[in-house]
Amino acid sequence: MAWLDPHATFDPDSYCAPVIGIAATLGDHDSGLHQHQRAQLLFTRKGCTRITLAQQICLLPPSRAAWIPAGVAHRAVMQQSVDYRSLYLSPALCVDLPQQVCVIEVSTLLGAVLEPMALADFDTDWHQGKHVHLLGLCLAEIRDAARQPMLLPLPWDKRLAPLLKTLEHLPPELQVLQTQTGASSRTITRIFQRETGMSYQQWRQQWRLMRAMELLSTGRNIGYCSFELGFGSDSAFIAFFREMAGVTPGNWLK
Repeated sequence: MAWLDPHATFDPDSYCAPVIGIAATLGDHDSGLHQHQRAQLLFTRKGCTRITLAQQICLLPPSRAAWIPAGVAHRAVMQQSVDYRSLYLSPALCVDLPQQVCVIEVSTLLGAVLEPMALADFDTDWHQGKHVHLLGLCLAEIRDAARQPMLLPLPWDKRLAPLLKTLEHLPPELQVLQTQTGASSRTITRIFQRETGMSYQQWRQQWRLMRAMELLSTGRNIGYCSFELGFGSDSAFIAFFREMAGVTPGNWLK
């Protein structure tokens, strides 16, 4: 049975087939930190999933999928109701696929292929019939998919521990962070540039964009997003979103 009960425990490594697919709708779910011997393609059909890695936060809004190579420790947190599909692929199938965690755009073809694969029985023979063709299309689509900027790198310098403990909340202005950490603004800027490839302001803006997408995906309106993310007005939030994402919040949701 490929449809996963919200309260069921599931270990993809306990099965022999090269592909194991599941479908589930979960609400306010936290997977906890874990890893598996198979690579995972996690596709959010409805709702939003946040995936925490060792040095990255990955946001998974609707129509996007996260590619997680085998052996990578990760934690998936789903807020409200999230309808998702997940494929677990044996290492032998992943030789030509990305070797790093990434977020990919799910094309119409990939979305159509994922559904029957996720709902297939655990003992499906993937070497013959229609399933071998579904698998071939799926692997090709993952390999060629456009990657999306939904990853936020995290600094690992211990002086920034106070910041990383409160990532659920809007990161403070640089001057406030300077007071919290005891490090100078120049030192903080140098750490962020070295460990994330961005200045602190760029990193903070990327956090705001990803959090905005998360809030919008879970049904929050423009006014709520504007207040939660520290904007003085709804129009300021919309202008920020358009500048960062290239579209307005409303068009992004569509």
